[in-house]
Amino acid sequence: MNRAPDTSAFQVLGTPGPVIACALHAGHDVRPSLVPYAGISGTDRLREEDPYTDVIADTGALLVRVTRSRFEVDLNRPRERAVYAGPDDAWGLQVWRSELPQAEIDRSLRIYDGFYEALERLLDEAVRAFGSAVVLDVHSYNHRRSGPDAPYDAVEDNPEVNLGTGSLDRTRWGRLADAVIVELADSGLDVRENVRFKGGHLARWAHERFAGDVCVLALEFKKTFMDEWTGRADHEHVERLRSVLARCLTVARSQVEEERVTIAAHVTSASVVATDAPEECSS
Repeated sequence: MNRAPDTSAFQVLGTPGPVIACALHAGHDVRPSLVPYAGISGTDRLREEDPYTDVIADTGALLVRVTRSRFEVDLNRPRERAVYAGPDDAWGLQVWRSELPQAEIDRSLRIYDGFYEALERLLDEAVRAFGSAVVLDVHSYNHRRSGPDAPYDAVEDNPEVNLGTGSLDRTRWGRLADAVIVELADSGLDVRENVRFKGGHLARWAHERFAGDVCVLALEFKKTFMDEWTGRADHEHVERLRSVLARCLTVARSQVEEERVTIAAHVTSASVVATDAPEECSS
């Protein structure tokens, strides 16, 4: 049996740079071999996926766009929880009619492994080239779970944009996080930090694997840009969010470049001092 990592479930689009945008839950497809086991409809899946986040994330940064549904494999959860087993994993939904065969679980985990191996390479390359890297981890969330005709969830608990920084080293990256908050707020958005979400597995993994060299900002956009029950989008609203995120991308690029120039200047200065230092005379 082929157990090699599977990279068919995502695309890497654009030119490498210091900022990478990810849309982990934008995908809706599931592989044909899983269809006989499905316990929910495509409509139910769509409601818990993050449609249009790949459009919002398409800002000019290198874009990692996942095309498979999170119901096939959830790339923002730890590996042991990446394949939903039951309702407790999936908002009370009975995802599968019966227990998945281990062979199907293994196929999904090959996708998981392929994704993280590819992302690790991308981040390694970015850190080597630019000194550090920023990931804009783009998601969306529901705020009308009680039904299509139910009231919206309370605004005080559901900002338009939730910036998740739960695993972020704010001593190292706080200036960038604050600058992104300001950029979003100046665009007229209600943005708050760690109100609904604090960031998921991708952020924790990157912050541990790359220590202070990688900053992941988990951006959860409330689904005001679409009808979460029908899946219909307000495309003007989607484009507005994409434009706002593009400005956040510029902020992130500027900080990485500023740090690279500063570090280079320090290295050059230290080299000059070492060269100009008088030689010690032997006695």
